[in-house]
Amino acid sequence: MMATQFPWLTTIVLLPLVAALLIPLIPERGGKSIRWYALGVGIANFGLMCYAFWKHYNPGNSAFQLVEKYDWLPQIGLSWAVSVDGLSVPLVLFGLVTTLSIFAAWQVDYKPRLFYFLILVLYSAQIGVFVAQDLMLLFIMWELELVPVYLLISIWGGQKRPYAATKFLLYTAATSIFILVAALGMAIYGGGNITFDMVELGLRDYPLTLELLLYAGLLIAFGVKLAISPLHTWLPDAHGEASAPVSMILAGVLLKMGGYGLIRLNL
Repeated sequence: MMATQFPWLTTIVLLPLVAALLIPLIPERGGKSIRWYALGVGIANFGLMCYAFWKHYNPGNSAFQLVEKYDWLPQIGLSWAVSVDGLSVPLVLFGLVTTLSIFAAWQVDYKPRLFYFLILVLYSAQIGVFVAQDLMLLFIMWELELVPVYLLISIWGGQKRPYAATKFLLYTAATSIFILVAALGMAIYGGGNITFDMVELGLRDYPLTLELLLYAGLLIAFGVKLAISPLHTWLPDAHGEASAPVSMILAGVLLKMGGYGLIRLNL
């Protein structure tokens, strides 16, 4: 199914990523031009969000809106499916925190090209999580944000940054396996067509044993990402060693991504 309107959400998700890929082409002037470029991208993307939701989102309608669905790999049930509702719109708008973190990083002069490249890639990934309506797409976006955060902590963090970054990656990446296994289990179960569409998966009937296993796996995975006690031990180290701009993203966005996953999958 193709969207009949302008692909607002796809544009909002991909704009920072495409902009990040253009950073190597920007002339180096002590990092200033790259800072202004990244800040401009952040402001433009936030402005695009505000315009799209103001003009095309109806807060009185509880259904999913701005729906876009494009076949990606139909042979295995993968599609680019994005939309928003009353839960995800405020979280998408929380992308403002990432724009503010770019401004807070104005004094970063060590490898500025790489720094702002990672920030913009992270920006795309976080928005992708909040608008994904395909469980495998949500998983891919989750994994995409792990690498930039790891590098942002390990390169621009404090004295114990290698330990904090490695702990963050091990905890969050290892538990992501539970999301992948759960997604594959729900998509394949029941025969018929394989799909990762979260609405369709939610309407399927699963045996109680399978439901309990899926529940436990997803609760552990998103519990670690949300830093629920006692699964939170990576968070103090990551926050303590991350630079101020990265800490803003950790507190303002990444924890909300974990909470969003728990709520969206009805956990």
